[in-house]
Amino acid sequence: MRKTVLGFVYTALVLGANAAFADTDEAALLALRDGDMKKLMIHDAPKATSNASFQLADGAGEATLADYQGKYILLNFWATWCAPCRKEMPQLEALQKEFGGDEFEVLTIATGRNTPEGIKRFFEEAGVESLPRHQDPRQALASQMGVFGLPITILIDPEGREIARLRGDAKWYSDSARAIVRELVGAES
Repeated sequence: MRKTVLGFVYTALVLGANAAFADTDEAALLALRDGDMKKLMIHDAPKATSNASFQLADGAGEATLADYQGKYILLNFWATWCAPCRKEMPQLEALQKEFGGDEFEVLTIATGRNTPEGIKRFFEEAGVESLPRHQDPRQALASQMGVFGLPITILIDPEGREIARLRGDAKWYSDSARAIVRELVGAES
């Protein structure tokens, strides 16, 4: 158990988490990845992300992940036909509403064949109002990021590097998910 905690502390330090993270007690560290968050695979070292562009919502042009450097990004790949995506989207919105700002942002990208009208309808039916409706219609970004299957959620550090990945749906507004984000951005409880 001690080896697991030391590995987790080392990972946090390597990822550039705030200094307070290293001082967190053993029980608190273990609690960070509870429930669905146990599926969150934290990388030993940050990985490069893709420079492929994606379409901004409502035809506002194109962007790349580099445009979002300077803050932690929770990048969610999803599709309108994906039932687990529908289940987790309101939770992603709640996470954005609580933590979104200069240090953190939830970035949602519909990958594959999703019409703008279908995306709007999906968001309306799910009660989502504050998340972006970006698209990756040719799956260039998803492919270069190794996204095969949906949903896939990737944590990106302020330097634009992938630091963790979760395959499948998760309870993104759980106490565990919020604790992880809180530790990354150094927010007060």
